[in-house]
Amino acid sequence: MIGNYIPRRCGIATFTSDLTDALNTHTPADSWAVAMNDRPEGYAYPEEVRFEIGQNDAPDYRLAADYLNIKSPDVVSLQHEYGIFGGESGSYIINLLKKLRMPIVSTLHTVLQDPTREQRKVLLQIADLSSRLVVMSKKSCELLMNVYGVSEDKIRFVHHGIPDMPFVKTSVYKKRFGVQEKKVILTFGLLSPNKGVEIMIKALPAIVDKHPDTVFIVVGATHPHVKEHSGEEYRQGLERLARKLGVDSNIIFYNRFVEYSELCDFLGATDVYVTSYLHEAQAVSGTLAYAMGAGKPVVSTPYWYAAEMLANDRGILVDFGDSAAFSESIIGLLDDDKLRNSIIKKAYSFSRGALWKNVAADYLNIFDEIRKERLEQPRLWTFPDPLEKSKTSIPDLNLGHLFTMTDDTGILQHATYSIPEYTHGYCIDDNARALIVAVMAALQTADPKPLVKLQKRYLAFIQHAYNEENGQFRNFMSFDRRWLEDGGSEDSQGRTIWGLGVCSALSNDKGCTSLSTRLFHQAIPLLEGLQYPRSIAFALVGVHAYLSRFSGDTEVRRIRGMLADRLFDSFPKENTDDWPWFESTVSYANAKLPQALLLSGQWEVRPDMTELGLKILDWLISLQIQNNHYSAVGNNGWLTKGNTKPCFDQQPIEAQAMMEACLLAFKMTQDDKYLSAALAAFNWFLGQNDLNEPLYDYTTGGCRDGLTPDGPNLNQGAESTLAWLLSILSMHGFHAEQGRIHYTETIEE
Repeated sequence: MIGNYIPRRCGIATFTSDLTDALNTHTPADSWAVAMNDRPEGYAYPEEVRFEIGQNDAPDYRLAADYLNIKSPDVVSLQHEYGIFGGESGSYIINLLKKLRMPIVSTLHTVLQDPTREQRKVLLQIADLSSRLVVMSKKSCELLMNVYGVSEDKIRFVHHGIPDMPFVKTSVYKKRFGVQEKKVILTFGLLSPNKGVEIMIKALPAIVDKHPDTVFIVVGATHPHVKEHSGEEYRQGLERLARKLGVDSNIIFYNRFVEYSELCDFLGATDVYVTSYLHEAQAVSGTLAYAMGAGKPVVSTPYWYAAEMLANDRGILVDFGDSAAFSESIIGLLDDDKLRNSIIKKAYSFSRGALWKNVAADYLNIFDEIRKERLEQPRLWTFPDPLEKSKTSIPDLNLGHLFTMTDDTGILQHATYSIPEYTHGYCIDDNARALIVAVMAALQTADPKPLVKLQKRYLAFIQHAYNEENGQFRNFMSFDRRWLEDGGSEDSQGRTIWGLGVCSALSNDKGCTSLSTRLFHQAIPLLEGLQYPRSIAFALVGVHAYLSRFSGDTEVRRIRGMLADRLFDSFPKENTDDWPWFESTVSYANAKLPQALLLSGQWEVRPDMTELGLKILDWLISLQIQNNHYSAVGNNGWLTKGNTKPCFDQQPIEAQAMMEACLLAFKMTQDDKYLSAALAAFNWFLGQNDLNEPLYDYTTGGCRDGLTPDGPNLNQGAESTLAWLLSILSMHGFHAEQGRIHYTETIEE
């Protein structure tokens, strides 16, 4: 939230504070505020305020934008009133909004019928920068459309929040659900194991023994994330538990999502409401607030939100996992009308001043709507000229971040912004790719000595990773140099072979060539065991590189033929033209598979492999490149057969694989469409992407960790940086082969 905030005394401060509290109390949102100060000393703000802006201090607005971009909230909600921001007609706020990377929803507390020229200008700029405009009257809707020309599609009407939950007798609603003359216990919400419903089911036999007319109603569909990973296992386990305890006739599951009005009906039929979360780290429970607002006595475990809401005898708290305490408390409520009525009165009275549920839900729906749009509909930008047609040269090679990320052990996996992050240590995947970068870069610099040092460092890591007991390379190493596994995944084995093969073929250092060749041969039994298409593809690229130097190695040539056949045969024979792919999901580094097929077709003299490789590559291009604009398959769910392509989060590794495969296809076919596709993938790093923002950091030489709906991920980890370096090295190498570029720069450590 951006606006005034309590304890500042004004209508905007009260509204911003109440809306923030409503979102935190009744929705899954974690809402916090940037507060406007109208006096130098500011105010004694509550903890929800995390940044302050001096109303008339222009630099503060720019600093606030930087702060918000670093914190990366999902949405910024602006509370707009002309008089609370600095500049003419509050124009300073525009400088802040222009710099934000995340979507903006602006609540307009004033819409003038006769604005001044500057007032009109400011409001129109806010409208242009906002994904949605929220107003609190129908008249404001009309003025926005008729006076300011704002599209109706952008405007949303939301009431000012008021407490409004009727207090009714349960008998009115029990007939609707066929539970008349029953004592109804209710729990509601998306079902997941952390809700602890089994604790309440275990409490049910004792309750039924005392009150046989009790029915426990569980309302809500299984949480989508739970259902995705384990189906209905949790719900079915609850059903089995109820049968085992002999209370299956006293429990009703409503396995579906219910709208707010229907929830009110369920609450209306309720005698006791329960929440039995297993852990205290539950900051919000909108369902508990609804129950209290409906005047229902609540029995709950003392998670944070319940402990606060049910304090001062507004409900009953029982220990986590204590079914006996649930039984005792609920029986006590059903037996003692005086106790029950006392709790109802206190809970209902307390809830009247806090029920902003409708407003919070409406705002949350708007926020979800625009977040979904960002995910599904990238913000396409108009480019003055396609980058591949511009006169701008390819950036110079900058290995600064590679050296920053590398210590005396190897290259670290992750970075926080551009600073190496020690927590996750190292992995062989990154060290194998870093080896390739060091080898290729040494060939393109006047002084290769620092890069030869890096080659030796990465090779030492790979050598140490080899586990002689099982013939596999370990993958993950902690920062204190402890291996975290005995062997890595097939993909990590394949990428290691790729790195060793390139080093064997291209390194000009005899020691590096000798060690990489020895390790390569030690891994031959491992190669024969590879089964997954992508793992085979990584390995094949390395095998082809090795054979480009040691073409007479008959054993490795046999392995190449075997792996090529295995990759070719793994392609489904029943594939269709609209899904010419190995699997039901298109995920990461996809173009590595057609690249491996093209190399195999070329060197095994297999036209069928070449044809298949081009067919798959053409399909991947059609999925991701339109009008020289590259938009990678996002890893937010990947692309599954029959579904639409997710736009975000786009990963550098995908652009790098696409560029290399397309350059190879161009060299083999001389078809310009592949060169155009390679340039589109390369220029993705430089800003020719869905958000028109570069992933490459010219200052550090690193690459940001992907393209999110709100812009580049600001962290510059090893995988992303190596993907960029492999891409620029390949592009420089390609242009050198074409006679277009001469290399004169020197790499300095």
